[in-house]
Amino acid sequence: MLEALVLAAPLVLAGERSFFHVPQAAEVRVQRIARADNERDWPFSVDEGNLTCVWSTGQKHVFFFEVRPKDIGEDAKFDARGVMVTVNPVDLTIGNIANRALFAPAADVADLIRRVAPYAEVGQRLCDQPPGAVISHGEL
Repeated sequence: MLEALVLAAPLVLAGERSFFHVPQAAEVRVQRIARADNERDWPFSVDEGNLTCVWSTGQKHVFFFEVRPKDIGEDAKFDARGVMVTVNPVDLTIGNIANRALFAPAADVADLIRRVAPYAEVGQRLCDQPPGAVISHGEL
């Protein structure tokens, strides 16, 4: 019995920022972002979406998810694609391989990192908000 308690203690005591914490949907912070009319370096292939942040494995993880396009009816099936928003070249390329089409074409990885970096920074600040926060466009 004592062994079980010792093994379970890190999981029980794991706070949101702990390596052992498993995030829940209610802990995700969300901010709606959209491309400005004159924005040249928008890194995504869709014009608007949700920037999200959640703590997992003791780190802040930032993602971008597309929103349902206005021309798709409410009854139609829509599976939003999402990508990690990071300046880590391995996570940005290999980690996003399944949904890389959600990024706008880039000359190379360095160009994509340059365009994604401001959104990664905003996403990191988003994680400093209370769990479950929904931030208005441009608040961060």
